[in-house]
Amino acid sequence: MAVLVTGGAGYIGSHMVLALLDAGEEVVVLDRLSTGFRWAVPDAARFYLGDVGDRTLVARILAENDVDAILHFAGSIVVPQSVLHPLDYYENNTAKTALLAAMAIEAGIRHFVFSSTAAVYGDVPDGVPVAESAATLPKNPYGQSKLMAEQMLRDASAAHDFRYVALRYFNVAGADPKGRAGLSTEGATHLIKIACEAALGARSRVDIYGTDYPTPDGTGIRDYIHVSDLVEAHLAALAYLRRGGPPQVANCGYGRGYSVLDVLNAVMRLEGRPFDIHYAPRRPGDAASVVADSTRARRLFGWMPRHDDLDQIVATALAWERRLISRQVGGLRVLHGRLAANF
Repeated sequence: MAVLVTGGAGYIGSHMVLALLDAGEEVVVLDRLSTGFRWAVPDAARFYLGDVGDRTLVARILAENDVDAILHFAGSIVVPQSVLHPLDYYENNTAKTALLAAMAIEAGIRHFVFSSTAAVYGDVPDGVPVAESAATLPKNPYGQSKLMAEQMLRDASAAHDFRYVALRYFNVAGADPKGRAGLSTEGATHLIKIACEAALGARSRVDIYGTDYPTPDGTGIRDYIHVSDLVEAHLAALAYLRRGGPPQVANCGYGRGYSVLDVLNAVMRLEGRPFDIHYAPRRPGDAASVVADSTRARRLFGWMPRHDDLDQIVATALAWERRLISRQVGGLRVLHGRLAANF
């Protein structure tokens, strides 16, 4: 049996593909490469270039492969963009998830793991770990589009022989400890990547939005989860579904957070190089502290994180950023050599 990974050339999806292959699974990847990279997909996985909303292509993939499970990562994730282009987010995150689920049900695929987000919660009490029972009141179209997709999966599961797990991510960071994958998208908004770029000279400064929060150092606190632990949660959720587990929604986080300054100081300490920090006012809608209650994932799926350490998260992110810079420099050398050969 094969596992179909949508968005498998992207940041989290590429780590998922590696974890599945390491576990001995047969893997099929569907990605339109809007933010992902073809080189991020190992040759051991079967790759299809295209959109998850392409009914004809998805039907061909399911016909050509003995798929028993779908891990759905494809989607749009930038909050400010969702405010500017809400209909794009409802199409990409909501409507296309509905189409994929419908085609899975039609093909008799019973297991579906959905990439959701903590943005479904909206405002949360500062410093109180957020459980799945918290009110879901998204503050932006991104969070709303993911919540609507969750609700559609819930209703589809009630009507059909179809079970799902929706995993609500908190702040994903880091890179594969073996150096095989990492966050490669240009212009990424993830704090740890931004800080790593600054420490390595690829960015002039790092902006901190808000220094007057009711936290120990005045900056916002977030629950950062290593990407390798996140994909292990997906593996555990898939095993849970294959054992016959009923539909579930579960948080993915460590239950403790780090402030913005904690992160920046860790990056500078590990790299041994300071960088400029610019202090700016708070952004509307930012909470002082957001951490996950991941008790459900640990209890139901047997998920046991192995990388719950800020230094480890930052170290893997820095190692990957150095690799990207080396790749870019090497590519420029090859390009310059080719140009010189033409003169």
